[in-house]
Amino acid sequence: MSNSSLGTPEQLRDPNYTPPLAQAIPLGIQHVLAMFVSNITPAIIVAGAAGIGYGSDQGALGFPDMSYMIQMAMLFAGIATLIQTIGIGPIGARLPIVQGTSFAFVPIMIPAVLGAGTAGLAGLMTGVVIGGVFHFFLGFVVGKFRFALPPLITGLIVLMIGLALVKVGIQYSAGGVLNYNAVHLQTSAQNAFVFSGMPDAGKGNAAAFGSIQYWFPALVVVAVTLAIQFFARGFLAIAAVFLGIVAGYIVAYLMGQVSFANVGNAPLFQVPMPFKYGWDINWAIIIGMCFMAVLSMIETVGDANGITKGGAGREATDAEVTGATFADGAGSALAGVFGSLPNTSFSQNVGLIAMTGVMSRHVVTIGGIFLIICGFMPVVGAVIRTMPEHVLGGGVIVMFGMVAASGINMLSEVNWNRRNMVIFATALSIGLGLQMVPEALQHLGETAQVLLTSGLLPSALIAIVLNLALPEDLD
Repeated sequence: MSNSSLGTPEQLRDPNYTPPLAQAIPLGIQHVLAMFVSNITPAIIVAGAAGIGYGSDQGALGFPDMSYMIQMAMLFAGIATLIQTIGIGPIGARLPIVQGTSFAFVPIMIPAVLGAGTAGLAGLMTGVVIGGVFHFFLGFVVGKFRFALPPLITGLIVLMIGLALVKVGIQYSAGGVLNYNAVHLQTSAQNAFVFSGMPDAGKGNAAAFGSIQYWFPALVVVAVTLAIQFFARGFLAIAAVFLGIVAGYIVAYLMGQVSFANVGNAPLFQVPMPFKYGWDINWAIIIGMCFMAVLSMIETVGDANGITKGGAGREATDAEVTGATFADGAGSALAGVFGSLPNTSFSQNVGLIAMTGVMSRHVVTIGGIFLIICGFMPVVGAVIRTMPEHVLGGGVIVMFGMVAASGINMLSEVNWNRRNMVIFATALSIGLGLQMVPEALQHLGETAQVLLTSGLLPSALIAIVLNLALPEDLD
């Protein structure tokens, strides 16, 4: 598809220009395909952590809560995208910004719901709503925070997000979170047997964890994703993870690991339910969500600048940056009301703008409408949930690794003098160490444990404080 068939160079740099529909529709759907897997994955991970996902007793019912969360992830990604592209007064950048559920929030959300079932979702969704409102008000002061967040801080934060998530990718690929937990229960029982003479625990589901039946489809996903990424061009390269998961899904189907038994039971249309999981104040979640709102704001400002630079060769205006931040917060708060997870701008779609050279916000609006249609149709979520957990794991191994690699890329801009090395080393060591050994904080209160053992929050706080406190001429 040549740019000349889409419009003149001046038109392509104009966010208000609409290409011919014959080209605009596939361009909009391409934006959806580039973010689709990343958008629904956090909902699946959070459902698994809450014990209502793959492998849980909800399987016999068709995973109703996980399906609802997938459905809402699509619906409110579409709604939040339209808030960005169309705008409501000062809310919305009116740029081709694609919104979706962010991986950045996952390290905070997992400990918030771990083992709590649907009861933990009330506190989580309350935190999403309040965090979204806080995020909205950051739009009034967004320009005043940037001085305190150089590449040393932003790169460390993104790296810690990736490091906090890579464990989840391996758990999924090797057989799923519940099987992984069964392994730990068995190991604990064996240790108790050694030291106290208790009988050995039955292996149960732990025996299957890490077997070739799980790893083979997951590794197919990784191999196909890498092959497409390195040897394909254009749209195929952008959609490499999506196509890799399709390949792994086919392999899993041929191995008899895919069931469509519950797809026929899914309704064709369903209206979202406000406060489906209730309302519960959990200060650990609320504080974590408010802190993550600051990080999400930083990411959105960067994405807005990336889009205007790649599509129009200019910096984003103050009104665009402020509107983008307002839309981030409004979209997240609205999503939380209806049982969805926080929304933020999707960086992977920024590359699509530069690749196609089309900066039309109306192209992204078409993609947002497509997401909304899918979100109102539970049958779409029912088809998605037929994907085995280990197939998704192969995809998230690559995605989470890319998050960490993006952080390292940001850190390449840092002047690695003694001062910056001390800041980075201290923040990384404490944050990653607390995440790896959460028992080190077992004597603290529940709120402090949830916040500090995420790894991400202590690393970011330590790095920000040291960067502001230590003199520049420390060397």
